[in-house]
Amino acid sequence: MNNIRTRIIACKTVIQEMGELIPPGVAAYPVESGLHLNPDKLRNALQAVIDETTGDTETIILGYGLCSMGVVGLKATDSALVVPRQEDCISLFLGSRERYRKELEKEPGTYFLSKGWIDAGITLLEELRGMEERYGREWAHRIMKRMIQHYTRLAFIDTGHEDQGDCRAYARKVADELDLTYQEIRGTRELLERICKGPWDDDEFIVAPPGHTICLGDFGMVPAGVEQPSGPSIGQNRVKAQL
Repeated sequence: MNNIRTRIIACKTVIQEMGELIPPGVAAYPVESGLHLNPDKLRNALQAVIDETTGDTETIILGYGLCSMGVVGLKATDSALVVPRQEDCISLFLGSRERYRKELEKEPGTYFLSKGWIDAGITLLEELRGMEERYGREWAHRIMKRMIQHYTRLAFIDTGHEDQGDCRAYARKVADELDLTYQEIRGTRELLERICKGPWDDDEFIVAPPGHTICLGDFGMVPAGVEQPSGPSIGQNRVKAQL
């Protein structure tokens, strides 16, 4: 069996956004994007891939943030496990947790879209079309109206791809059909590039040694009634990528 130095495990949406950023020799393993809707299923799917690959991989990088606790409980027995210290994919596309929080402070009811989500076919419009087939147009629109009652803005994240014209047009169509204000915001692929190439040497990343189980404390979050352990936290190790 050939050993692989670095492997990236990410949903298809993130893999789409990474594109040519993934260096030669780095193996990319796409995972079904829809698993975000069920954190337990996401955790089980990721752990299965990790277990399948940890024996012949030096470093496994997850292209996921906390993702509704979907990464909590994961561990790689024989590999270092690198996880961005982010809330979810949106902050990956915006470049930081701070930028994500500022956008939500500006407009809490924001539904985000990017080229990756659109290319992967994961938008509210696809969901609406599926409901129309199951329940008919009238009931589908009633259900969708309840689902998005707290949303007021659709923000298309421009991550710098050259071929985004069709995606912008589609995002506008989604906003129009769902009666949301349309806005474009500038994203960045800087954090995605660091996921692919490193370095992972600051507070933006968790760097877990083999056998360590990812926990809330690694994200700087501690459940009520649990004391924060003393000593350096996982992720403050000065690990740099060598691809």
